[in-house]
Amino acid sequence: MTTWIDARGLLFDADGVLVDSDASVELSWTRWAHRWGLDPETVLPMVHGRRSSDTVALLVDQADRARALADVDRFEVEDAASVTACPGAAELLATLVEEEVWAVVTSGTRALVTARLAAAGLPLPPVLVAAEDVRRGKPDPSGYLFAAGQLGLEGEECAVLEDSGAGIAAGVAAGANVVGVSERALESDVAVVVRDLRGLSWDGTALRIPREALLRS
Repeated sequence: MTTWIDARGLLFDADGVLVDSDASVELSWTRWAHRWGLDPETVLPMVHGRRSSDTVALLVDQADRARALADVDRFEVEDAASVTACPGAAELLATLVEEEVWAVVTSGTRALVTARLAAAGLPLPPVLVAAEDVRRGKPDPSGYLFAAGQLGLEGEECAVLEDSGAGIAAGVAAGANVVGVSERALESDVAVVVRDLRGLSWDGTALRIPREALLRS
C-alpha cells in the first residue's frame, strides 16, 4: 500500500537525509576533540542534529568558545570532500529542480552544507536555512518555520524529512507532517519512517511513499 503525506512544500534536513556525512562528522569532531583535550567518545554522541555552536557551548568554557567553534567549523569544511549522497536523494531532488517549493534546513553552517551538497553532487535548494540564520537550533522549530515562510507556506502545509530526534522534534513543533528517515529515526515516536529516499516522489500536493520504502507507518 502506498502512503501519502500531504505537502505543498518539502523541507529537508541535510545530514543523514540528503548526504551521508557520518564518516566526515566523526573525523572532524575527533580531530577537534583531540585538539581541545576532550574524549571523542564523549563528544561524538552529542553532535548529531545539533549546531556546532551549541555543542561547543556544552563542552568549552565561554572564554574559549569562539576559537573552539572556529576550529571545528574549519575541520568540517576541510573534511567535506568525503561526503556522498544518501540513496534516492539525487533522484528525488532531480524532480524538484524546476520547483521553487523545497528547502534545506540544517544545523550546519551555510559554508558547510554548501560544501557537502557539492561533494555529493546534489543541487542547492531555492531556500537554505543554516545555523547562522536562526537564533535557536533544533529542536526549536524556528528553522523550519522560517523555511516554510520563505516558500510562502505555513508549517502545516509542508512535509519535513528528518533523521535526528532533535530535527524530528523541530518539525513536529513547526506543525509540519514529519517523515523520519533511516533507522536512526526509529528511536523517535514519529509515525512514518522510511529507510531512505529511494522511490519517494512528490506531485505538488503530497509526498508519495511506496510500501517498500517504509520502516514504520
